[in-house]
Amino acid sequence: MKKVFLLFSVFSCLISTGQELQSYIEEAVSNNPSISSAELRYGIAKEKIAEVNSLPNTTIGISYFGSMPETRLGAQQGRFSVSQMLPWFGTISARENYSSSMAESEYVEIAIAKRKLALSVAQSYYALYAITAKQEVLGQNIQLLQTYEQLALTSVEVGKASVVDVLRLQIRQNELRQQQKVLQEEYVAERSAFNILRNQSQTLAVEVVAELELPAEDIDYPDDAILANPEVLKYDKLYESVTQLEVLNQKERSPSLGFGLDYIPVAERTDMNPSDNGKDIVMPMVTFSIPIFNQGYKSISKQNELKQREIQSQKEQRLNILKTLLANAISERNQARILFETQAQNLKQAKDAEEILIKNYETGTIDFNDLLDIQELQLKFEMSQIEAIKTYYKQRSIINYLIS
Repeated sequence: MKKVFLLFSVFSCLISTGQELQSYIEEAVSNNPSISSAELRYGIAKEKIAEVNSLPNTTIGISYFGSMPETRLGAQQGRFSVSQMLPWFGTISARENYSSSMAESEYVEIAIAKRKLALSVAQSYYALYAITAKQEVLGQNIQLLQTYEQLALTSVEVGKASVVDVLRLQIRQNELRQQQKVLQEEYVAERSAFNILRNQSQTLAVEVVAELELPAEDIDYPDDAILANPEVLKYDKLYESVTQLEVLNQKERSPSLGFGLDYIPVAERTDMNPSDNGKDIVMPMVTFSIPIFNQGYKSISKQNELKQREIQSQKEQRLNILKTLLANAISERNQARILFETQAQNLKQAKDAEEILIKNYETGTIDFNDLLDIQELQLKFEMSQIEAIKTYYKQRSIINYLIS
């Protein structure tokens, strides 16, 4: 069971993105109220094991005879009785096994909750990275446009460019600054969501890694790796709990055995003195509780059989859903790599074109319209690369959630 709690190993391959992410995940797991709630439910389930490991209440009775019945040895003054019912052999063990299986189901729920929380933290982290990286790229492009603007102003002075070229460069800078402001609003919203996952103040600063790179190769996973996912194991535990419930049902349809003792004090006779005069009565008792009408137990057995079939169907359905999610995540991860590599080629060619235009400036001819177009293409390619990196790592975190 403890294998399902290898939560942080799920994202161990993500530590290369910076120690911040790993520490954020640990912090979120420690502080998140939903995890605390799941752990409390598990604690309650464990306490139920001790609850069922007990016998029925001992029955104690005290009777006083208002009119004392006379016997040969004297008048009976009252009656004191104590009795204890005992379940059939193995019933208490069956109850413990059933409660333990239910506790294990809650244990798996904790693992699922922690995995889902870690996945949410990781994906929010990558979203913050992408926003930060895009803001950095926009800042660099604004500086580049300012350099172009100075070139245009110099060209205007010598009659090699028009004021329109300068204005177009300034308008483009305004557009990029607008995008920066929009991204800042997105960052504030995402930071709030990230800090809420950590159960921290929404305005608390968040540090993200400065740069993310794609790994050289992608990991291949065996087809049956997804079977170890806690969302699948949960149904195995539920199936086992119904199995234990049926064992308990079979035990409870057995007779119950009871032992008891009656004690009746007897007053001594004063009118005569027979042998054993006033001798108290001690009466041991053995009782049986036999479920003659056991149709209810048969019904419970049938319900348990149907419940197991239902759980098996639910497991197959959930497994199919998880397999679909895994296939989609792998496909989108691979698409992100293709997009990144394509944009890297495009970006290199755009920079080559930019260098050619700049060299033309040295010969006295430059087309600022072309230069602005190239700059827009470079920005587009750089933004696409950042988006591809974000998508890649988000999908990889989903893959790790599903199969690690």
